[in-house]
Amino acid sequence: MIIAVDGPVAAGKGTLARRIAAHYGLQYLDTGLLYRAVGLKLLQSGKDPSSATAAVEAAAGISDISLDDPALRNEETGNAASIVAANQEVRNALLRFQRDVAKRPPGAVLDGRDIGTVVCPDADVKLFVTAAADIRAQRRYEELVAKGETVDYAAVLADLHRRDDRDSNRGVAPLKKADDAYLLDTSKLDIEAALDAACRIIDGRR
Repeated sequence: MIIAVDGPVAAGKGTLARRIAAHYGLQYLDTGLLYRAVGLKLLQSGKDPSSATAAVEAAAGISDISLDDPALRNEETGNAASIVAANQEVRNALLRFQRDVAKRPPGAVLDGRDIGTVVCPDADVKLFVTAAADIRAQRRYEELVAKGETVDYAAVLADLHRRDDRDSNRGVAPLKKADDAYLLDTSKLDIEAALDAACRIIDGRR
């Protein structure tokens, strides 16, 4: 079984996807970490994330990059990831890796921006997880504060809007809801309620 979970930043899709994977005994892959790994590799080597050549070279060595590095969760890394994700050659380099994970028994839950539309268009179940921008910004703000970072809510909200715009309007695999995806708005849901709603959708399709 392959479950695609897409949605914008801070909508709660990562936490939800991990819980879904655990509930059904499936593998889990945060595909955004792959792009963050490419972005981080570029930043650490002093290269510009907007350099197409450098980004493709970094993506080619994705199997050698650790996905457990705490720096992958940094805001700077996230912005770099959003830039390299607009590079079609980078996406091509990472596509096979993602599909290989999805096809391993007993199946997998993949979360990202284009899982239901590009990576796994034939996924058994597709969820598009979203929430109001101000709520997503508040979640992101609290997450950064919990990490000990000094941040301003207005700046977090502005950055979220920029990333939404970049992800939704890029020419390559833009963030959008697949036609056959279920919309799950988590604005007023905690993780348990979101998981319950997701499982009811999944069980209805099994």
